[in-house]
Amino acid sequence: MRVGRMMGAALIALLPVAVSAQAVPKKVQQLHQKLLTLDSHLDTPASLDLPDWSIDEEHGVHSDYTQVDLPRMKKGGLDGGFWAIYTGQGPLTVEGFAKARDFALMRGVSIREMVAADPANFALALEAKDAAPIAAAGKRVVYMSIENAYPLGEDIGLLQTFYDMGVRVVGFAHFAHNQFADSSTDPSKKPRFGGLSPLGKQLLKDMNRLGIVPDASHSSDQVLDDLLALSTTPVLLTHSGCKAVYDHPRNIDDDRLKALAAKGGVIQMNAYGAYLKAAKPNPERQKAMGALFASMREGGKMTAEKRAELLGKRQEIDRLYPETDRATFDDFMAHMLHALKVVGPDHVGIGADWDGGGGVVGMEDVLDLPRITEALLKAGYSEADVQKIWAGNVLRVLAAAEAGKGT
Repeated sequence: MRVGRMMGAALIALLPVAVSAQAVPKKVQQLHQKLLTLDSHLDTPASLDLPDWSIDEEHGVHSDYTQVDLPRMKKGGLDGGFWAIYTGQGPLTVEGFAKARDFALMRGVSIREMVAADPANFALALEAKDAAPIAAAGKRVVYMSIENAYPLGEDIGLLQTFYDMGVRVVGFAHFAHNQFADSSTDPSKKPRFGGLSPLGKQLLKDMNRLGIVPDASHSSDQVLDDLLALSTTPVLLTHSGCKAVYDHPRNIDDDRLKALAAKGGVIQMNAYGAYLKAAKPNPERQKAMGALFASMREGGKMTAEKRAELLGKRQEIDRLYPETDRATFDDFMAHMLHALKVVGPDHVGIGADWDGGGGVVGMEDVLDLPRITEALLKAGYSEADVQKIWAGNVLRVLAAAEAGKGT
């Protein structure tokens, strides 16, 4: 269960009290700051709507559980990435679709307002070529994506609206099956369509026509198979891992990884601990967190006072029932190095799932990102390889989608 998402945005990551950022050699730090660095899955837009929270101020993963803000992006050398419009899966009804549509549109507005409110530090990116000059100007790169196409309802035409807003990557499903595709983690553990639905295939055609990158993360293996067979442009996994390292439904097996690469696609490695390794059961913590989720679902506007109360309860849970078997930075790198071994540095990138549950011991927030650069260099990858992994590959996929528009 992805508890950070179920709590909306008030208690975003599954992290206990964090230690300070891990130091890397000065030469590595300098190289890292020089690179163009993009993360393909930032759930940080959820933070934008929190009371008394500002992207321009530095926060702490140990105090409010958020992982990305402007000061930490600068210190950790993250130039930007794909800022996600995430919508939880709801009922497949007219009312459910309408509610999700309105939520997703307003979340997109929040992203655009973040950029408009601080043009000295943020800039909207619409094409692959936009990223480098934005970063060179000292600004953070803001591409937009959709995680879970559920808000589109059964009206494929809404995709044009989100494209016009700035969306350039769209994922088909999330934790449960929807009208477009099967999820890899549906509670039924049974397929609904056996891949993409007929409506999902129509959605893919429209994505190809508009130049939107298809994202297969969270969707079932059969959905990925369909995307690889039907998409006229390469497919992206914005935040996934490797089944060969940890056999979880959210991860991808080596044969499909090779098929993804053969079609020009890229896997962006996530840092969501539950997908990196098996963890020992912690029933007391699970029960306490469940009660906290229940209080979140009671509804009502999230006020500063309510959020402070929830944070206090969350910190008490961490104190009483700490996570003692969390995934580590080495676990994260094991997935990345395996993918690199299987398909090489042209088909691997980074999508850590910040502010959506990502983060491991030794890499708690974006302050620790230089550790990835250090680990890749130690593993024998060149500066050119590291640049591909940090931004070049995902931008190549986006450029391919742009080139394929109208087909």
